[in-house]
Amino acid sequence: MGLKADSWIREKSLKDGMISPFIDRMEGEGIISYGLSSYGYDIRVSDEFKIFTNINATVVDPKRFDVANVVDFKGDVCIVPPNSFALARTIEYFKMPRDALAICLGKSTYARCGIIVNVTPFEPEFEGHITIEISNTTPLPAKIYANEGIAQVIFLQGDNLCETTYKDRKGKYQSQTGITLPRILKT
Repeated sequence: MGLKADSWIREKSLKDGMISPFIDRMEGEGIISYGLSSYGYDIRVSDEFKIFTNINATVVDPKRFDVANVVDFKGDVCIVPPNSFALARTIEYFKMPRDALAICLGKSTYARCGIIVNVTPFEPEFEGHITIEISNTTPLPAKIYANEGIAQVIFLQGDNLCETTYKDRKGKYQSQTGITLPRILKT
């Protein structure tokens, strides 16, 4: 399995729609950069956010998530409260190939401000917008800029096709659009 370079990412995106919309170069003048990089792709955060709140004093339970735990916000700049958390989504929609996996890491510009970005791996044949977890680890409010870079995706290609993909097992977040809250499959 090897790290995939910009030519592979470009080909898979333009030919097979792996990343849409696809920006064929790094954009970064006066903004937090996004677009195609040497061995990855810097994704953008949309202008839709779900900011965690303790107004309703509920418990965060991944098995029974209460929507009262979040406040919806739409705008060019999202303020994440001190020591708090927000969910967002990518502008880009992904269609992962059967023979590839992607790992996402936060951009250093945000990391140097105490803002941690967490995204789980993009499994083979996953399709959808990516829900992004943004943690403000500081005691100060933190700005997140919509329509600008938030994280870098690194692509790995397997030597062989996997036996079972995310699509094959009907993954619970398959074809997600918008910000998707935690789900538990019911039997």
